[in-house]
Amino acid sequence: MRLFKYLVVYPLLLLGLATMAAHWWVHHPLSLPATVSDSAPLEFEIPAGSSARAAANRIEAAGVNASAELLYAWFRLSGESRDIKAGVYEIAPGTTPRSLLGKLVRGEQAMTHALIVEGWTSSQAIDALRRSPDLRQDLEGLNLAQVMERIGRPGVHPEGRFFPDTYRVAKHTPVSAVLRQAARAMDERLAQAWAQRDPNGPLQSPEQALILASIIEKETGMPADRDRIAGVFSNRLRIGMRLQTDPSVIYGLGNAFNGNLRRQHLDTDSPYNTYTRAGLPPTPIALPGEASLMAAVRPARTNAMYFVSRGDGSSQFSATLDEHNAAVRRFILRR
Repeated sequence: MRLFKYLVVYPLLLLGLATMAAHWWVHHPLSLPATVSDSAPLEFEIPAGSSARAAANRIEAAGVNASAELLYAWFRLSGESRDIKAGVYEIAPGTTPRSLLGKLVRGEQAMTHALIVEGWTSSQAIDALRRSPDLRQDLEGLNLAQVMERIGRPGVHPEGRFFPDTYRVAKHTPVSAVLRQAARAMDERLAQAWAQRDPNGPLQSPEQALILASIIEKETGMPADRDRIAGVFSNRLRIGMRLQTDPSVIYGLGNAFNGNLRRQHLDTDSPYNTYTRAGLPPTPIALPGEASLMAAVRPARTNAMYFVSRGDGSSQFSATLDEHNAAVRRFILRR
């Protein structure tokens, strides 16, 4: 009987206790550093090609108070060790070995937001992404032409090519990948807008629509005025009248612009000076949003040929030069 206990009963008892302990451990929250919270989770990365053992080592090294050997054993026993996906992950308080493995198998990576704002220039958008601590910086030291080459668009002027939006991406996503996504988004939105264009409009190509949309984006202070502003520019393009838009001149000045647009700037000819040259400038001058793209291809039908800021974000529209001059005296010169 004693032999039976040693050979059968005690091993079964130990096995039962071990099973209970393992079950408790798998479902019990992992021990994390005191600095970890729901708002500041523990972050770790599993590189592509990592084995389950390497993943367990990464988790322990990140600060989880659990043996890598124990984690690896759990991964193997679960039968899902080969399904662990590479990526950047976060562990918040309350995470159990079971829920952690589920996250790794499902590939529920830690996410971040990459913001590109309407009206920014491409340079401003790229600089903002370069400052993000949550993105992998892979464009350091590259100029704009080299950036476009890196994202697969060699020789393409960068202005206007990235659709303004909030992009939800995995943490440590390369900046170049975000720009590729934004460039594809602009291609798609521009194509959709062009397919809905007014066939009687003055624009001859999607490229012209993008350029005009960028001007509309910079000129619009109040969204309700956007379509009428587009209507004014379309009226001018239709009869060959100069657009006379300050944002285009300012864009052409580049770093030489100090915030004060002077008469000499308006009188000095350049490809972007729409006071000295008729038609559209050679490239977009900013990143237009969807509303500006649609306004460019479907402008309001208006007899207005001029507009001037009222000083509150809205615009005063005029059909004649006399009306416009009166509006300038009222809203700009305050006479």
